[in-house]
Amino acid sequence: MKRIVIFASGSGSNAENLIKFFQNSDNASVIQVLTNNPHAKVLDRCKRLNVSALSFNRIAFAKSEDVLNILKSSQPDLIVLAGFLWKFPEFILNEFKDKVINIHPALLPKYGGKGMYGMHVHNAVVANKEKETGITIHYVNENYDEGAIIFQTKCVVKPSDSAEDVAAKIHELEMEHFPKIVERLLIK
Repeated sequence: MKRIVIFASGSGSNAENLIKFFQNSDNASVIQVLTNNPHAKVLDRCKRLNVSALSFNRIAFAKSEDVLNILKSSQPDLIVLAGFLWKFPEFILNEFKDKVINIHPALLPKYGGKGMYGMHVHNAVVANKEKETGITIHYVNENYDEGAIIFQTKCVVKPSDSAEDVAAKIHELEMEHFPKIVERLLIK
């Protein structure tokens, strides 16, 4: 049975989707969710879904080996960033080479980098009158949104679409594709 650890910072809709997708799987399960936000709604979702969840601070994540040691003891086959906003420390990435992935709400390399997340991305897509956008699932490296691309899929942006309309389209793509790509990575 493959083991998945999720990192999230906010509401946790992608985390919940992944947890539910793998709940009855013979191949993998979400064993733990870690968050940098002690007030994140993802913690409530985990409690409701009976999945272990912990919050940590920046020192435990980037300045000490606390989070690294949690990961080592969890022995994940894949670490999935699902709305996690902090840059991953190189010493953790080195320990889990090619085992950390992220989902980004745009077609990278467009609209990536520090500060480009959530509605910031969707507002930029609308402001720039893009005709299409989408999601990118990619490996995480030492730079924001620059790791090797695993999967992309697109949706149309109509001239009449608001940033909220774009966000809804992206959310649908995430819900449909993210669990399938995670499963594919674990089974290959």
